[in-house]
Amino acid sequence: MNKVKISLAWQILIALILGVVVGTILHNQPDIQQSVVNNFLKPAGQIFINLIKMIVVPIVISTLILGIAGVGDSKKLGILGVKTILYFEIITTVAIVVGIVAANVFHPGSGIDMSLLHKADISQYEHTTEEVQSQSHGLVQTILSLIPSNIFSAMASGQMLPIIFFSVMFGIGLAALPVETKQPLLNVLKAVSEAMFKVTHMIMLYAPVGVFALIAATVTTFGFASLVPLAKLVVLVYAAILFFGLGVLGLVAKICGLNIFTLIKILKDELILAYSTASSETVLPRIMEKMEAYGAPKAISSFVVPTGYSFNLDGSTLYQSIEPYRVCRRLFYLS
Repeated sequence: MNKVKISLAWQILIALILGVVVGTILHNQPDIQQSVVNNFLKPAGQIFINLIKMIVVPIVISTLILGIAGVGDSKKLGILGVKTILYFEIITTVAIVVGIVAANVFHPGSGIDMSLLHKADISQYEHTTEEVQSQSHGLVQTILSLIPSNIFSAMASGQMLPIIFFSVMFGIGLAALPVETKQPLLNVLKAVSEAMFKVTHMIMLYAPVGVFALIAATVTTFGFASLVPLAKLVVLVYAAILFFGLGVLGLVAKICGLNIFTLIKILKDELILAYSTASSETVLPRIMEKMEAYGAPKAISSFVVPTGYSFNLDGSTLYQSIEPYRVCRRLFYLS
């Protein structure tokens, strides 16, 4: 008798639904709610997040150095870097425009019962504003943040941009060495990269459990009632992301001779996983692997994907363009 094999996408989707159901039930059980969340759900979810964080740095370093050393020509690498940053800048700007237009057209802050807002705790917004004002985000500060004073410290804290900078520099230096000198290290890095991708496959077996725990913990803590005032914002953000993904990125894919729906089909597991865990970090290794398998040169996939993880957060950009409208509206009525 043949066993029915359930794909990872379906496993995650089922876990997502079960997590919502269990979280809803636990939300109405205040006696055991905190105990279950703190002793079971949060630890189970955190295990999955930690497992992913554990493998991201070695995968990025090994694959990026291999890719850069594989390019060999520093001129080609420079052209690739300029094209990548230019693309990120243009697409991120488009995402900002889409978010601002959507916020001003649909007004996600309207329709909220202002009589209930006096109970809201806005200290988190005040604290966030103070932090933003106290930090410098100029060009010089951005450049300085790229260069690690201690690469091991950057690796320990998971600072992706300094890690990418170091890996690129190391890859360029390695590429300049004679073949007989660099080949042993390239072989080691290749073995590390392939081994870490095998580890990624093992971790993905735990993904449904992690998704279930993370979603259940969230729903248990907050419940659905607390999300009702945010329904318009949530719908608008998802609609904007859907428009951006199918419209803007679909146009980009068409210009490049690709079909956006084919890419979505290839990355369906990763899209569901990133959505359910609210973290793109959880899918970084698998996207790099799939893009290479789909035909993207290793030098490009190993450079563009990790860089995009830090520079090209279009979904976050859309949300950040829409959310301030709602927050400012709330603060106006609360003042």
